[in-house]
Amino acid sequence: MKALKTDNAPNIRYLSDGERERLYSALKTRQDSQRTARRRHNAWASQRKMNSIPLLSMTYTDYLMPLVLVAINTGMRRGELFDLRWSDVSLSSKLISVRGETTKSGYTRHIPLTDEASSCLAEWKAANGSRELVFPSPVNGKRLDNINSSWKGLMKRAQIENFRFHDLRHHFASSLVMRGVDLNTVRELLGHRDLKTTLCYAHLAPEHKAAAISMLNTSLSP
Repeated sequence: MKALKTDNAPNIRYLSDGERERLYSALKTRQDSQRTARRRHNAWASQRKMNSIPLLSMTYTDYLMPLVLVAINTGMRRGELFDLRWSDVSLSSKLISVRGETTKSGYTRHIPLTDEASSCLAEWKAANGSRELVFPSPVNGKRLDNINSSWKGLMKRAQIENFRFHDLRHHFASSLVMRGVDLNTVRELLGHRDLKTTLCYAHLAPEHKAAAISMLNTSLSP
């Protein structure tokens, strides 16, 4: 019996509309929980005449929400985000420059910022712009090395299964393709050196194939 060939087409994981809504809701709920925990701690400390700690009055209580929002709006890899410096971000031009020494391809690329990403970074910078890195470690202020625990907790809160942080990059690319952006532009935004790598998203734009086939209806008519 002849063995069946393996389908080498990758399974692209991106967020459904419902999952995206739950992700954003979970990010906000997480921040509310952090603020509530801080208030409870201060109430406990006050009863014992201990020093309180500042309330989390800033827009973002820690790095996770702005990190996720920038990732889902730019398609940047996790390591690229960890290496991102404020000198790489131009809020006036609404542009991020991903330096070649931090990319997989070794080439610098420039990513225009969406309104959401631009607003997010402006608010985050207002509270954290004094440091060189955009997303420094909250422990020592140096480069983040992982966000596994916080990401796992976020996915549990959002009730989203089998979704990695890297899949935010797939969601970014898939969203562009499904809105009619050509694959070469998607390639440039993702920083792929070869279009073959980007072709894994081609099946998400069936209307382009349908339009091509429809041309035959005229050219092959008698």
